[in-house]
Amino acid sequence: MKSNIKATKDCIRNIVKDKHDVGIILGTGLGGLVKFIKIEHIIDYSDIPNFPVSTVESHHGKLIFGKLSGKKIIAMQGRFHFYEGYSHERVTFPLHIMKELGIKLLIASNACGALNPEFRKTDLMILTSHINLHYTSPLIGSNYKDNARMTHYYSTRLIDLAEKTAVENNIDIKKGVYASVQGPALETKSEYRMIRKFGGDVVGMSTIPEVIVAHKLGIESLGISIITDEGFPDTIEVAMLENILMSASIAEPKMTLLIKKLIEKL
Repeated sequence: MKSNIKATKDCIRNIVKDKHDVGIILGTGLGGLVKFIKIEHIIDYSDIPNFPVSTVESHHGKLIFGKLSGKKIIAMQGRFHFYEGYSHERVTFPLHIMKELGIKLLIASNACGALNPEFRKTDLMILTSHINLHYTSPLIGSNYKDNARMTHYYSTRLIDLAEKTAVENNIDIKKGVYASVQGPALETKSEYRMIRKFGGDVVGMSTIPEVIVAHKLGIESLGISIITDEGFPDTIEVAMLENILMSASIAEPKMTLLIKKLIEKL
């Protein structure tokens, strides 16, 4: 792992010399933020040694370096998922690289389904906590004794700042608990009911491995979800990809504005 991290970092450093402060993971249908980045370098994942490659439709698979709201950022245009066949170690490998390239703060976005009856499609939600239903962890075998006290993964400072930024820009935003399942199959009605009883406000298939590793590496993290479908068991409809992407496109301007304005405040 260490030798792979060094080889990957050295390869990127041949192209990108500057340090970058903020890492951004762009989830399903959320690539529009790239239009507002003053791009300095773009590297395809396939050109980065040891990097996984995105296999999911709508995930472009590019590592973007540049400026957003005056801050130096690294944006992952496309992430990796456990259900693609990647281990948690592989899913979170880019976090180690971004740490080596200087990031101190991570903004992880995702698309998800609503379980809380007060939430609706196209709403935004700030993650306050999570429920890991992957039944594994990226920290297994990695100084596990040091990880025993890790319980709070989402920065209260960033949550407060994001909430304040949303209010200042007339963006309606929810807060809640994100549950992540293995996927790729969507949840059954019984699973939706179970996850809601566990305390999940929304459910998705990503984000948690990356945030766990970011916390381990000392990176301050904020998670933001776009709700793209609704998992209410009594009124459930089949979640089609085109409908998910449509909901994401409707909500994306709110997400983009929030992230831009938030980074201005950092």
